[in-house]
Amino acid sequence: MAELHEVIIIGGGPAGLTAAIYAARANLAPVIIEGYAAGGQLMITTDVENYPGFPEGVQGPELMELFRGQAERFGAQLITADVSRIDVSASPFGVWTDGEEYRAKSVIIATGASARWLGLESETRLRGYGVSSCATCDGFFFRDRELVVVGGGDTAMEEALFLARIASKVTVVHRRDEFRASRIMAERVIAHPKIAVRWNAEVERVIGDDVVESVEVRDTVTGAVEVIPTAAVFVAIGHSPNTELFINQIEVDGAGYIVTNGTRTSVDGVFACGDVQDAIYRQAITASGSGCMAAMDAERWLDSSAHESSTTQHHA
Repeated sequence: MAELHEVIIIGGGPAGLTAAIYAARANLAPVIIEGYAAGGQLMITTDVENYPGFPEGVQGPELMELFRGQAERFGAQLITADVSRIDVSASPFGVWTDGEEYRAKSVIIATGASARWLGLESETRLRGYGVSSCATCDGFFFRDRELVVVGGGDTAMEEALFLARIASKVTVVHRRDEFRASRIMAERVIAHPKIAVRWNAEVERVIGDDVVESVEVRDTVTGAVEVIPTAAVFVAIGHSPNTELFINQIEVDGAGYIVTNGTRTSVDGVFACGDVQDAIYRQAITASGSGCMAAMDAERWLDSSAHESSTTQHHA
């Protein structure tokens, strides 16, 4: 039987690493399986200017390295591997990586979410250099410039309205002739004086050598190609929570996000924090906050379950 740990944390972004810091300080000796994509979405974010405590801003990877160092200083054990499966049907819970089996009394899930992308080579090449999936993270860098938002749902509407406060002009590129966003959001965008909508259009290519200069779009009806000048492209076609491991074991909602009450999941002793259960805020600071909450909830749960088991043994 594998060594029994108090808590295993799955995921090494802001939520998982904050949970590790708090769990380690509570003497729970957490094991954090951070994954090969450790650091989460901040690893593809060049400048982070809205994380408190860094008035000059900080690079995303540098911020995550500081998180890791802090977790390790308090005794968290970091394992760089991907979790291949878990079993939370009975306690102690099982977590497997490629070559190892781990057992724990409690589990904190912090696997995050992944932005959906268009799948273009040029988009991948310029990601972090004008291609972004987060207006609140990166919009500030493009003040008084012309910008493009790709998408037609509520997320795209929110991004466009947010950017309209900053940009000189925002063009929303949408592949159909009507938005799938809620009516009120769509009406706000269409009525906004600084927002133009390019209907029936798909982005074929992001143009620029080192930074974004324009986008090439193709009309889905006529096939005509047009180039729209822009300083940045915000891809807002949704996020996918990284919950494949947990389907049929833990309750998820229709979009695949883990359903939580606070940070408690449908399985007693399993907690979730960060973007894997948050479809709304999706910020490093909110992920960190919920990581703190998950660690404190796990600590209290472990205390109460230990008390209950000792009481049961005493009566037996």
